[in-house]
Amino acid sequence: MSGLLSALALVSCLGLGVMLALLERTFRTAPVLQAAPAGAGGLEAPLSGQKPTSCTVVVPAYNEADNIGDCVTAILASEDPCPRWSLLVVDDDSSDATAELARAAAAGNPGFVLLQAGARPAGERWVGKNWACHRASEQLDSDWVVFIDADVRVEPGALRAALADAQAHGADLLTLAPRLRCGCLAEWLVQPIIASLLGLGFPIARANDPADPLAFAAGPFLLFCTQAYRAVGGHAAVAGEVVEDLALARAIKGQGFRLRYLLGLDWLTLRMYGDFASLWEGWTKNWLLGLDRDVLKALGAGAVVVQLYAIPWLLLPPALWLVWQGPAPLALLPLVLALLGIALQLAIRLWTRRRFATPLDWWWLAGLGGLVIGAIAPVSVIKTLSGRGWTWRGRSLQSPG
Repeated sequence: MSGLLSALALVSCLGLGVMLALLERTFRTAPVLQAAPAGAGGLEAPLSGQKPTSCTVVVPAYNEADNIGDCVTAILASEDPCPRWSLLVVDDDSSDATAELARAAAAGNPGFVLLQAGARPAGERWVGKNWACHRASEQLDSDWVVFIDADVRVEPGALRAALADAQAHGADLLTLAPRLRCGCLAEWLVQPIIASLLGLGFPIARANDPADPLAFAAGPFLLFCTQAYRAVGGHAAVAGEVVEDLALARAIKGQGFRLRYLLGLDWLTLRMYGDFASLWEGWTKNWLLGLDRDVLKALGAGAVVVQLYAIPWLLLPPALWLVWQGPAPLALLPLVLALLGIALQLAIRLWTRRRFATPLDWWWLAGLGGLVIGAIAPVSVIKTLSGRGWTWRGRSLQSPG
């Protein structure tokens, strides 16, 4: 028994050590969005015969009464990203006060427009925010369009910095990784672990390499050159895609356009889930799809998380029992290795605090977080393949009929 427990703990220690090393290597040179230089964004007078740069900010919103006011206020308080820009909020048939709160937050700002998305076409599969984004795209008359989720809060210079960077680097799609903000226990259990997994699964350097087929985009902030967005078909081309940000990134890169993925931690914050129910719905919706609908990969990834995060904690009771049972030197080994695994979990959270200013709150419940993610994996497989209980904000993701 001592040998078995030691082997399980050793695997966790080795995996966590490798994970920490890979995180440091991946993010040590990761590109970061910088402040826009003076005169960027076409704010200076255009040359003769040229039109000023223009941009439309689109916020798709479905039952976002808790978020939409602060989101609209933050966007409208932005520094001008370019000479002509506007904010378009699309109310996706909300049943709460989303539309009214958006209007109130805009307070008559002439650059604000509220659009009602209307009903989805009968017999067609439009999932998530794709219909609302498509309806917004039909109104576009700007050079650039940025889609921002209602649960994002932008800093005043974020839009200007992003547009300046996209223009300077010839990006057709610029996407920013936001700073994740956790506000409930469920988020603290799961989000820090999944953020690390996403960082390793979609390395920024590879995503930015035009010769590498790997593509990634963070859905909360997608800045497109309108011409490229329309060339790949926009959100209409991914109407039935649940993970539409990944599908759009692959379309952009696959058709020879330039994808640029940056850390935007100082420019925007994101709080994804307000409670356990919404977190469970969100990750069981995305887990299998994010792993290319590969069932073995999805289940394997869940098992790996359990091994790395839950096993060291689960080994503590039997390891302590072995120590109590006898004085044999080997009886201490499982306990030492289990404690080392827990120490490595803390080391990873310390690394994220240093690199991303993520607090250490509830780190000692990482084992429970590992079990939650381990449960998310098979449930996501069942939901996605069967369609039963597969929802986004309460709306079914199954094909019509």
